[in-house]
Amino acid sequence: MTMPSTIEIVEVSPRDGLQNEARLLSTEDKLALIHKAVDAGVRRIEVASFVHPKRVPQMADAEAVCAGLPKNSEAIWVGLALNRRGVERALATQINEIGAVVCASDGFASANQGCSAEQTIEDAIEIITMARAAGRRAQATISVAFGCPFDGEIAIDRVADIARRLAAAHPHEIALGDTIGVATPRHVQQLMAAVRSAAPAIPLRMHFHDTRNSAIANAWVALEAGAATLDSSIGGSGGCPFAPGASGNVATEDLLYMLGRSGIASGIDLSNIISAAHWLSERLDRQLPGSLGRAAPFPSL
Repeated sequence: MTMPSTIEIVEVSPRDGLQNEARLLSTEDKLALIHKAVDAGVRRIEVASFVHPKRVPQMADAEAVCAGLPKNSEAIWVGLALNRRGVERALATQINEIGAVVCASDGFASANQGCSAEQTIEDAIEIITMARAAGRRAQATISVAFGCPFDGEIAIDRVADIARRLAAAHPHEIALGDTIGVATPRHVQQLMAAVRSAAPAIPLRMHFHDTRNSAIANAWVALEAGAATLDSSIGGSGGCPFAPGASGNVATEDLLYMLGRSGIASGIDLSNIISAAHWLSERLDRQLPGSLGRAAPFPSL
């Protein structure tokens, strides 16, 4: 298949990258991370989730982070909401885009959102409708689309049916989330084909975790299959506090290296992202899993 000449990257480190970290970063550090991403050329950034702080303490300052975002930036600020209250909070900020989360399994829905999978679908449709009515972009991620830590395998037809129902609400895009990093290239091809058939008019975004060292391979296959957008996280930070064993997202710097060496433009400066990964590692006081920050520059940066 023909590979794209350009690809959009959504930087998720300020939200998904931090939510599972034991060390709480200050609002100032989160804003510094966002500024580093913007300075590197990122133009779509997941900055916060509007969830109860007792559930995700790292996101307790969501409104403060949003208040500190650059006012005249060209970047699209993405905020996550799980219910009506979350949308109301997001709409009171300068968030441009609201993301809903649908769970493909009851086990993960119960752990992540305290309800059934069916309820997460209904909630997502309401979130999309509310956001669109308020003039904001809206999208939805189907989490554990490739496998669940509680319920195991997820049927491809199940995910395709969820995508069909979401498409009726006219989201900006639908993302397929490999929440626990179990996807393989063949599975990515099969699932994307099924979802495209079920929701042909909706662009697909792919969200890969590198738990089993397959995220880069999966990202490449997703590009071949026509993904419009890829999520990634500076340093490979990330994980889900409600999915046992889930580890970091595909590292932005690792993804950029593959894209750049393959002639696929992202508009993002690799050296700046590597510097940001080193900075974030220092703030979190741990070695982040991204590979490129520990490798010698090639051919030069």
